[in-house]
Amino acid sequence: MANIRSVDVDVEDGSAWVQVGATLGEVYYNIAEKSRTYGFPAGTCPTVGVGGHLSGGGYGALVRKFGLAADNIIDARLVNAKGEILDRKSMGEDLFWAIRGGGGGSFGIILSWKIKLVPVPQTVTVFRVNRNLEQGATALVHKWQNIAHTLPRELFIRVFMGRANTTINASFQTLYLGKSKELLNIFQSKSDFVTETISETGLKGIWNRLYEAEEPQIIFSPYGGRISEIGESEIPYPHREGYIYEIQHLAWWDEGTIEASNKNINWMRRFYRYMAPYVSKLPRAAYINYRDLDLGQSRNGTASYAQARAWGVKYFNKNFERLVQVKSKFDPDNFFRNEQSIPAVPA
Repeated sequence: MANIRSVDVDVEDGSAWVQVGATLGEVYYNIAEKSRTYGFPAGTCPTVGVGGHLSGGGYGALVRKFGLAADNIIDARLVNAKGEILDRKSMGEDLFWAIRGGGGGSFGIILSWKIKLVPVPQTVTVFRVNRNLEQGATALVHKWQNIAHTLPRELFIRVFMGRANTTINASFQTLYLGKSKELLNIFQSKSDFVTETISETGLKGIWNRLYEAEEPQIIFSPYGGRISEIGESEIPYPHREGYIYEIQHLAWWDEGTIEASNKNINWMRRFYRYMAPYVSKLPRAAYINYRDLDLGQSRNGTASYAQARAWGVKYFNKNFERLVQVKSKFDPDNFFRNEQSIPAVPA
């Protein structure tokens, strides 16, 4: 699919057809070539492919202003199990719903997406503030939890945390859709608070566990704004109202041995267990684009409904049931499958 990568921007229509082999960086570049006042709300990693990113939802730095990438898909071209090429009209609204956040590899082969471009100012403000433990990082991260999801939706502040020699560093990476002078006024006036946060004691427990790995990283990404306004069943991605931020935990290592892999994977699993009291429950939610095979997996894509539900409700909550219905209708023979695909059930 890497050779199917054209990006056709229509400024007058405020849309673009994007083939799935294009990267996010190529999409952003092509939009910027045609317009200084349009953008698209997708991820921040420029080498990520459009096909899978949008299939799983697509979280990015404009999410608080415009929602997920998948919230801004207006058409698609797909090859179904019969080899037919379908667009939104010919595939119908059920299948079109499922492919916008239901995960790749379950319903067909996406060839291209038609995306809705979003208005952005010609001037934006980007900056980063780094603080270590000795500079008060724990208190700052604790306060970030209270305010990040309540700030104006033009403001996105993400926190990256990891080891820095003998201390922990927190990097507050910020995007504001506007000029820096406007941003100063926001910081002076905003003081909303909520209670669903990790305590400073809990954060110190996170720091202790970061010391156990060689190159760990924890990312807190805020919710609030547009992503939280959209109903949880509008597309398959359900994690909306009530969430204040998302956590991504990673471990990096250069040594290519089984021992090194096991050491870092085991650290990730211990950290995941430690976080259980602080995160969502019943189910413990997960993001399909950060696919986690520890939640369960299918051998050769043949999991039963009961087996697939173990991970399906964590990714999709109540939307899992509708995804199963769509799968059973449009791919009853389970032609499209993977380790965590949506199962088809007999009629």
